[in-house]
Amino acid sequence: MLKRFLIVLAGLVAAATVSAQDAAKTEWKEGQHYFVIDPPVAVATPGKVEVLEAFSYACPHCAHFQPYADQIKAKLPKQATFVYLPVVFNPSWEPFARAYYAGQSLGVLDKTHQAIFDALHRDKKPLRSIEDIAALVATVGVDEKNFLSTAKSFVVEGNLANGQKNLAAYGIDSTPTIIVNGKYRLNAGSAGGFPQAVDLTGWLVAKEIAGAKK
Repeated sequence: MLKRFLIVLAGLVAAATVSAQDAAKTEWKEGQHYFVIDPPVAVATPGKVEVLEAFSYACPHCAHFQPYADQIKAKLPKQATFVYLPVVFNPSWEPFARAYYAGQSLGVLDKTHQAIFDALHRDKKPLRSIEDIAALVATVGVDEKNFLSTAKSFVVEGNLANGQKNLAAYGIDSTPTIIVNGKYRLNAGSAGGFPQAVDLTGWLVAKEIAGAKK
């Protein structure tokens, strides 16, 4: 039994080593795996390498990518930060962008972010308006009236306008898309999959940090 265990353990170690070696051998190529944004877009957090995910709660691919976004956040060094950009590709997506900005403004994204994804894509709830979303977030402890008034505020209107402006500047035409430090754009298609997008994002972050030290 011990001998069999040691053989299995050795196999797992070898497999992990091969996997790590394969990751190290990956040659990320500009214009193939990621794209340069020219001119670069100023980041919202000067002094930090900003990783931005352009997403929508209405996007099923974004819901599937969320665990990988969490991986990216967990792996970021202290010199980097992670932010979201809710995009509006059509009028039906606008309530979801409002919901994100309202949650951000109220400091309740820890309650609302995953709850909205789950309601739409796991529970198949018909969330079609900001009122529908406000009623949903009330079930996770957020004041419905306050959330709704914030979602319709001038501040959120400004966020929506600025978001659409940045959408064009980044050259984003699909979700989810990752932007690294306002300079590089990638998605799962260019990277080769969700796990690869996590690895490529980490590589670009490291590249930016190393460049800043020169």
